[in-house]
Amino acid sequence: MPEYVAWGRSPECRDNNYKNAKETDGMTPFDEYHQRQIAEAIARAEKRTDAELVTVLARRADDYAYWPLLWAAVLALAVPGLLHWLLGWPSVRGLLVANVLLFVGLCLLLRNPLLAGWLIPRTLRRWRASRLARQQFREQNLQRTAGATGVLIFVSEAERHVEILVDRGIEHYLDTNARAAIVARFAEQVRQGRTLQGFVECIDACGELLSEHVPPTRARNELPNRLVILD
Repeated sequence: MPEYVAWGRSPECRDNNYKNAKETDGMTPFDEYHQRQIAEAIARAEKRTDAELVTVLARRADDYAYWPLLWAAVLALAVPGLLHWLLGWPSVRGLLVANVLLFVGLCLLLRNPLLAGWLIPRTLRRWRASRLARQQFREQNLQRTAGATGVLIFVSEAERHVEILVDRGIEHYLDTNARAAIVARFAEQVRQGRTLQGFVECIDACGELLSEHVPPTRARNELPNRLVILD
């Protein structure tokens, strides 16, 4: 098991509309110039601390394709069954036809992401995003740094989820209120569509905070400074 802890995560988003127009067509574009800005911010931060910072941007933690199908199946079974029980309509034969027709109709209707988004619970979106963050901590080899000083700055943009995971080697040196403020600020910027600015400011803030508790002892760069994008 990897030795990391959740350094901070974004507050629960109250907007239950997962895939609105801003979140699908309005994803923050990251070209080579933008990625270089983030790489330079990481390099600046790592000059001030022994911590190794890695940034990951997931466009979405899951496509949740199974969730609208689940709702379509439940409603297609429940609604005709309830009508049959209360009103005696439709007939038993008609009940089967109604189940099939309603299921097909709901599947077509819920292909609209605006409608399907309302059916995805906030807790599920947060769980999927947080699970992906922990997976990325392992896949980016943050648990293998010298001194256990890995730091993952993770964003799942569609879920508007920000999370920072740190390895055990530096977890005890960090102030809870300061790190919570960093995550809350970044999460607000993601909600406003300013993900690039949020990354740069979050990296700078992490570098400043870590420099006080985990100052540099030798020059090193164990992990790439580039932004990892999961489309």
